[in-house]
Amino acid sequence: MLNDLWRIRPNPVPSVDVIVEREDGVVLIKRKNPPHGWALPGGFVEYRESLEEAARREIKEEINLEVKGLRQFHTYSDPVRDPRFHTITTVFIAKGEGEPRAADDAQELKIFKKNTLPSNMAFDHKQILEDYFNG
Repeated sequence: MLNDLWRIRPNPVPSVDVIVEREDGVVLIKRKNPPHGWALPGGFVEYRESLEEAARREIKEEINLEVKGLRQFHTYSDPVRDPRFHTITTVFIAKGEGEPRAADDAQELKIFKKNTLPSNMAFDHKQILEDYFNG
């Protein structure tokens, strides 16, 4: 459906990504679908959904957590940040309640610290996490 919309009127697509903080690091997922690699949990904003609602929904769908203290971090809008089409993502920071579990688009889930981030990251998520860790 998004590809059809893109052909009709090539506008940027809104998305959200969430830096889920845990005591031992941040949660990343290994994507099942292209583009492959490690990524922050997140996804597209649905019609009639706020950015905050989308962030909460994506966290529940992808890593099975409820979030607390959701707050905006930054917006990333480089037209080539997503190889599929032009997206604009709003990144949030939140605490996750419960035990994270990979689900939906997540093939695997791990918690990483600043010095253990994987090299094969999707999108611009390496840059996002560098911005986060470097304050």
